[in-house]
Amino acid sequence: MALNRSTIAALVGELEALGATEQVAPEAGRRSAGRPSPVVRADSAGPYVVAADVGVGRIRAARILLGGEVAARATARVPDRPDPVETAAVLAGLVEELTASAPPRATLVGVGVGVPGVIAKTGGVVRVAPNLDWRDVAFSELVAAHLDPSVPVLLDNDANLGALAEHLRGVGVGVDDLVYVIGLVGVGAGFIVGGAPLLGAGGYAGEIGHMRYRPDGEACHCGNRGCWETEVGAVAIARAIGAPAEQVSHLDEVLDDFDRAPEALREIGRHIGVGLASAVNLFNPRLVVLGGYLRSLYRLVGDDVDTALEERALRAPSQTVTVSLPGLGDDSVLLGAAEMAFAPVLADPVTVLSGADEVRA
Repeated sequence: MALNRSTIAALVGELEALGATEQVAPEAGRRSAGRPSPVVRADSAGPYVVAADVGVGRIRAARILLGGEVAARATARVPDRPDPVETAAVLAGLVEELTASAPPRATLVGVGVGVPGVIAKTGGVVRVAPNLDWRDVAFSELVAAHLDPSVPVLLDNDANLGALAEHLRGVGVGVDDLVYVIGLVGVGAGFIVGGAPLLGAGGYAGEIGHMRYRPDGEACHCGNRGCWETEVGAVAIARAIGAPAEQVSHLDEVLDDFDRAPEALREIGRHIGVGLASAVNLFNPRLVVLGGYLRSLYRLVGDDVDTALEERALRAPSQTVTVSLPGLGDDSVLLGAAEMAFAPVLADPVTVLSGADEVRA
């Protein structure tokens, strides 16, 4: 729907009055017909969210502005099998740290959190996070208990958030059908189908690491046996390269030191390609994005992944798919969590930002 200049000016003025945007002079040297219009951009001292990525052994967090700009970062170490109550307190401490560094008139409007597990669509409950050893944890409530009650805390699976961010701001911009596969300690996936996230009836879709891959295979953390994760997860990769257990949680850094892949790692690359072929056959994506340690691994065994994918996928869907690395690097999950936290603001900026001003006053 086209809008005339006066309507646009009124809308921009309303957002500016709410502290969401600011107008600045256009860049010097830019030429256009007529009088140049001011540039409208997100106010760097306006509303912001704190996004967090909870993983095995660590929490990454960032203060993020409208438009996806990362204004500040903070990290904390946690045990590999962390207590959820203690983890919530650590995360809340990062929120407070990042809030303290914000401009005085800036407003925290939400906290978005990504967790590697099966997350209920509503209520912020981690139903199961095998690699954290969490079951039925109301993690949003645990975090919110440490914060101002006016600040919502939203929770989703990390791969879902990575898929969302890559679709909106990364390598998947303009791509309506994509799969984002993330390898941290375990393996998960987020799906964008027809331009919208595919969450499933309860929000549990995307647990690609736990599809049955080898029926007589190893026991998995989820309680099943022979999951794809047991063949391509961090533990399997560490075993293939002879890395000690303490390196499993930062396997991407270890892999970055390799110039070439040993044969055992190439075999894992082939397993990755075979597993991706199942996703390609099921969902017919145009793009498969590999995040987490899979980014570093693909640099070493990309040919093996691609060959196995081409051999095992049906010919028609394999001809339309491309395997890619994230356009947002390590920030896919964080930026997806920020998009989730900003969603209520974008849906109704007047109500949300006016309410935030009243609370701040």
